[in-house]
Amino acid sequence: MKYNTLGNSDLKVSEVSYGCMSLGEDHEKNAKLLLAAVEQGINFFDTADLYDKGNNEITVGKAFRGIRDKVIISSKVGNQWRSDGSGWDWNPRKEYILKAVEDSLKRLQTDYIDLYQLHGGTIDDPIDETIEAFELLQQQGKIRFYGISSIRPNVIREWVKRSSIVSLMMQYSLLDRRPEEECLDLAQQHGVSVLARGAYAKGLLLGKPATPYLAHTAEEVERAARKIRSLADTNRTAAQVAGRYVLHHPAVASAVLGIRIRSHLHDAIAISLANPLSAEDLEKLRNSAKPVVYEEHR
Repeated sequence: MKYNTLGNSDLKVSEVSYGCMSLGEDHEKNAKLLLAAVEQGINFFDTADLYDKGNNEITVGKAFRGIRDKVIISSKVGNQWRSDGSGWDWNPRKEYILKAVEDSLKRLQTDYIDLYQLHGGTIDDPIDETIEAFELLQQQGKIRFYGISSIRPNVIREWVKRSSIVSLMMQYSLLDRRPEEECLDLAQQHGVSVLARGAYAKGLLLGKPATPYLAHTAEEVERAARKIRSLADTNRTAAQVAGRYVLHHPAVASAVLGIRIRSHLHDAIAISLANPLSAEDLEKLRNSAKPVVYEEHR
């Protein structure tokens, strides 16, 4: 497994990491899968207080209770559940973040969170106030570093300019090349690492029946998936091709993959074992799927 430094932090994260949102409700079963991932070299695990109303953090905390120093735990904040459980509202205020982190720490059974991310964000947020909250938590030792999870270029530009974020989580795949327009290079210029989620495009790149996706028609989706299959052979799987595509840009530190069962873990580990794609392969893939751009939040 290759490990990359996350932005300007001292965190060394596995280039393939574990998106914990896919985990079920069986804590014992989840622990076995999470510990198997650690044994095979994955050290970065991403959760959020929003997932399963906090139960996802609980299952992660239970699994890593005895090996906390061997894993890097990331969680997210900003989506506040309503008291009646009917849904959640966006809340990036300092007061809420300082309270929410305490609840996350308890659920994760830890004294600190390695990477605490704002789980979204708009240009109308009180950005400086939100940054103050993260900076204070860092000074208190409750978080080691902070970042944001956002696909909005106008928000991302403000955060890389005004804060000390070390990471940016974005959706990125062959079928969602929006980050290539601006954000990948912007992150690299500011020493911010990208955590790429959605590398498989909801499974559409791995054989799931083609349907329209973003600005792509079903036919265009099938063409991209067919090109990935054509580059897979006896020594390389479609998952490896799709995963290595998002890892080709130097700004990307890790591909965050949803892992729910053993076969998903096997596919994830296989990506880390595959050689980088050649320039020729990358060009073939790009030609198979037109780039799309952000229409809003520019």
